Amino acid sequence: MVATDTLVRGPSPVGDAPPLGEVPEQMHAWLIREDRFGEPKNSFQKEVIPVPELGPDEMLVYVMAAGVNYNNVWAALGVPVNVVKARQKQGEPEDFHIGGSDASGIVYATGSEVTNWKVGDEVVVHCGHWDRNCPTVRAGMDPMYSPSFRTWGYETNYGSFAQFTKVQAHQCVAKPKHMTWEAAAAYMLVGATAYRMIMGWPGQTLTEGDAILIWGGAGGLGSMAIQIARAVGAIPVAVVSDEDKIPYCMALGAKGCINRRDFDHWGMLPHWKDSAGYARWLKGVRAFGAAFWEALGERRNPKLVMEHPGETTIPTSIFVCDTGGMVVICAGTTGYNATVDLRYLWMRQKRLQGSHFANDEQAYAFNDMVLQGLIDPCLSRAFTYDELPLAHQLMHDNQHPHGNMAVLIGAPDFGLGVTAETPTRREPVSLPTPDVRPADEDQTMHRVPTGDSPEALEGVEPIAIDESTRVREVMSPTVRSVSPRDSLRDAARMMVEHAIHALAVVEDNQVTGVISQTDIILARQQRAKEVALLMPVRQAMTLGAVSCGPDDSLTDAISTMTARRVHRLVVVEEHEGRNVPIGILSMTDVVRMMLAEQAV
Repeated sequence: MVATDTLVRGPSPVGDAPPLGEVPEQMHAWLIREDRFGEPKNSFQKEVIPVPELGPDEMLVYVMAAGVNYNNVWAALGVPVNVVKARQKQGEPEDFHIGGSDASGIVYATGSEVTNWKVGDEVVVHCGHWDRNCPTVRAGMDPMYSPSFRTWGYETNYGSFAQFTKVQAHQCVAKPKHMTWEAAAAYMLVGATAYRMIMGWPGQTLTEGDAILIWGGAGGLGSMAIQIARAVGAIPVAVVSDEDKIPYCMALGAKGCINRRDFDHWGMLPHWKDSAGYARWLKGVRAFGAAFWEALGERRNPKLVMEHPGETTIPTSIFVCDTGGMVVICAGTTGYNATVDLRYLWMRQKRLQGSHFANDEQAYAFNDMVLQGLIDPCLSRAFTYDELPLAHQLMHDNQHPHGNMAVLIGAPDFGLGVTAETPTRREPVSLPTPDVRPADEDQTMHRVPTGDSPEALEGVEPIAIDESTRVREVMSPTVRSVSPRDSLRDAARMMVEHAIHALAVVEDNQVTGVISQTDIILARQQRAKEVALLMPVRQAMTLGAVSCGPDDSLTDAISTMTARRVHRLVVVEEHEGRNVPIGILSMTDVVRMMLAEQAV
């Protein structure tokens, strides 16, 4: 059932939000029905329907703006999947489809078991939807492998093209306060998809200095991929279809660009026995490889190729990919029957990896990059509520602009929703030379015994934790560090030796991330222990260092950790124009202090 303060009848006018927590019985929405499948300009129609009821782990979000993605062009056409019939086969009775797989909005109601969000919270929604009781999910496997996984707003109903959308609580992340509602609705689907492709496949995640080839660099997916690659220190080269898209990609951070129209070898491979045909293809693909070297500025092949065209480009992608590298693909926009010359796979030990959207951890990690100002949503155009079919028709006709599009739903005008300054694209936290600040001699860290024994609180001075508590009163006053090149074994030994749960990852006297016990345990998943422990820290670390100040309130710091889905913050203090780390605040520190207070 919906947990609300008030239930009112009739929909509120579009753009006129009901009082916070008051949920009407009906809502305005854009619907697709089977009898009007076809071009989006005709398939989408306005209707008034009942507001959906919630399950215990679900929330009702008042949609301020919605993102536009190609999946609901497909939904409008009724191909390749009739989304209405597909859901009816699963026992869902609705004879309509409300699309929309990106949204920004405000929580208006929560299910009985939702504890991490409350009415009034401003959120962005990711489109990963799965049954939490699925055996795959309960076993701790990646929920993207669950047979229950569905894309919210395409494979599920009640997406973001309505005044209210029904979502699972885990789908929500904190809305960037520096963004408008329409900008915040534009980035998540493509951004989290790109993040999983680039950072989600162990052994092939991008690291500093790696070269990456990105198809469709000026599109929604490509624009996110270029920025993610640059944020981790990799070197992106983009493939575009027109010269006028090159400045756009370069402005996002591409090192260079390749115009695919300069080549004509696209399509399925000639048969290997067709000597003349194969020779022509080989000449074309080698010319493309040379163009990559020129764009990169050095004679080196991409470690990772980010694919989505599929049928016409896979042979080229596999050929130009570096020995031991990976081609990762998330779609087949030119077709699905791709051909592969297996000699390049086995002799050069390359990897062809499928990828689909992202799990919670990957979506949260990408959103953290957005919150830090490292990612621009690349909002190219926003539309009014009445223009929703037009936005999809432009995409259907391939007349849409570069980047991402959004539609106002509940927001009454463009440009609203900004409540904070845009964060600078800040450099990683600077560190003093040669290493992080050591602990004072009288601040020696002691191993904390397990169990509930009094010794577990030895050395912990109890304080009364309330609204006035500052971070410096609770934080661990020591920052220990490792290099991204150190092994996980080295990091684990340091944590055990110093009885701490996390280390700063330092390169060139800058904190570039955090490695925690949780990260090490996740790296162990599906790997032999010795293999996992020999992995370099950079392959398991949590990218970026979320920071706070020592005089920030503990309440605000805990809110930051909750919103960012992290368990620790690097505490920094300004010194000669640099943010110098002076400690780490973790949820464990807070819990120990609470226990110490109780023990007095």
